[in-house]
Amino acid sequence: MPSLRRAGALLAAAAALPLLGACGIRSTTVPVDAGPAPSRVSCQAPTPKNSPGAVDTAVVQVYLVCGGQATAVPRVLVVRPQPTGRVEQINELVRQLQRSVLGEEAKAGFSSAVPGSLQILGPDPGDPAGALRLSEPIGDLPPFALAQIVCTVAKSALASPSGTVVLGGPEQSKPVLGYECTDELKTRSQAAEDAGTEVG
Repeated sequence: MPSLRRAGALLAAAAALPLLGACGIRSTTVPVDAGPAPSRVSCQAPTPKNSPGAVDTAVVQVYLVCGGQATAVPRVLVVRPQPTGRVEQINELVRQLQRSVLGEEAKAGFSSAVPGSLQILGPDPGDPAGALRLSEPIGDLPPFALAQIVCTVAKSALASPSGTVVLGGPEQSKPVLGYECTDELKTRSQAAEDAGTEVG
């Protein structure tokens, strides 16, 4: 008799399994987009600190990537004693984007997408005054790299009065285009593909 009772209990438990499964979430083979995983980074820009021994410095705003968008971060820049041209000054800003993020920036979740090999060049013959050429095609830049460059230049003292940054790649056959530091450029990774406008 005890063995019969045990067998009956096992059969009852087996019969209840499909009912228990029906009460839960059904499995599916279709991928479900539940959105990005919760971020544990703060994306809070740290307060800039002077380098030991630095005499003449200035605070500049550079744009780094955090939480899926380009965000302004203050950096302390050593002012060179000898004045340099606009292209070299912009290259100095871009070098700030190419360097490794600082300790506090890394802790807050910041990074940079600007390639270390990228250089800013002056305009080609026939380009509008103030135009800049990149050493690499704009279409080859990683996502957010163009946003970092455009916004860093546009928000600096080197920006044009309109705030538009006129950029082109190394291909002389392709015209330069005007870029603005818009919210779309800062927040949409592929916005660079259609962000440029013709320069009149």
